[in-house]
Amino acid sequence: MLNSTKTLSQRNSEIITFFFFWFGYNLSMTSCLKLEVQTEDQTPHKWCISLAEDEFKRLLSHGNPVVHKVFGEGSLFSPLLFGKFFDPSDAFPLWEFESDSLLSNLRNSGKSSVDWFQTDQAYVLKAELPGVGKTNNVQIHVEKGKIVEIFGQLKLLQRESQKKDWRSCNWWEYGYVRRLELPEDVDWRRIEAYLSIDAVLEIRIPRNLLHSDTSASGVGKNSE
Repeated sequence: MLNSTKTLSQRNSEIITFFFFWFGYNLSMTSCLKLEVQTEDQTPHKWCISLAEDEFKRLLSHGNPVVHKVFGEGSLFSPLLFGKFFDPSDAFPLWEFESDSLLSNLRNSGKSSVDWFQTDQAYVLKAELPGVGKTNNVQIHVEKGKIVEIFGQLKLLQRESQKKDWRSCNWWEYGYVRRLELPEDVDWRRIEAYLSIDAVLEIRIPRNLLHSDTSASGVGKNSE
């Protein structure tokens, strides 16, 4: 009887463990929204107007709290994210740099939750989107297989830009963007993007293993 009681207890424990695993897995899956990654966009003159530093200062001087959250220090969409002013509508070669070195000052002061890294399988970008994510207005677009764009309209300004494509004018008055160069060895057709209920964006860009093998064999031939 004692042995059978222990066996029953063990089974109950296994059932409870499995339940919590199953519940936790499904909860994590339902807490993320999978974003559609667009690959076709024929909009002419998109991002043709650059954001200058003096214009950015004027934008922040208006004191709009949402604008400050979206473009503020440490934000993915801030022109000052990488230390020096850099127009976020220009493509930045993100994965050529280490996040620990490029964001060291912001991280030391706890002012940025942006991170990126690479593994043998993929390039990954993670970022909190304060003032943006909960509007479910974030869009991901791959331009000609070379640039990934993260952009969207500020909800309070959507009505003002209905008659025109806001990306072709002073875009910072209507929305936000961050454009990033894709490394050469990516399989851009398989990019995946997720947005959590906590407004955390994660983009995973698989590596093209065939490209890596070809590059390695080329190096081997050259060395011979």
